Amino acid sequence: MEPVKIDITILSPVQKVWDYYNEPKHITKWNFAHESWQCPRSENDLKVGGKFKNRMEAKDGSFGFDFEGVYDEVIPNEKIKYHMEDGRNVEVVFDTIDENTTNVKINFDPEKQNSVEMQRDGWYAILNNFHKYVENH
Repeated sequence: MEPVKIDITILSPVQKVWDYYNEPKHITKWNFAHESWQCPRSENDLKVGGKFKNRMEAKDGSFGFDFEGVYDEVIPNEKIKYHMEDGRNVEVVFDTIDENTTNVKINFDPEKQNSVEMQRDGWYAILNNFHKYVENH
């Protein structure tokens, strides 16, 4: 299947966008697609071969899972590539538009259980949540 591509422009410098995207103290504040969900824990060893694990849970406790991956490439303030346990790949590119504007592009391999549209919507909802968090903090 073709990778799914989404992007968003954030009115913040690339260093802030990078930090907020990668630091667990920030990840737990934005990494969910809907307000009925939360990300209570995040671990991130941001280096090639390093792992991350983000706990995703419904606030009512009805469902939860760990979103995990291993980094394949890390270029500070520019790019992250990782793969998930099932072998799917993700690439996140941080493009500096100017000193106060950053475009974040995410390309991800879709999984087969859910429609591509549903996956795109879910990933975009999380990216939009990230966008709001960065611009408001």
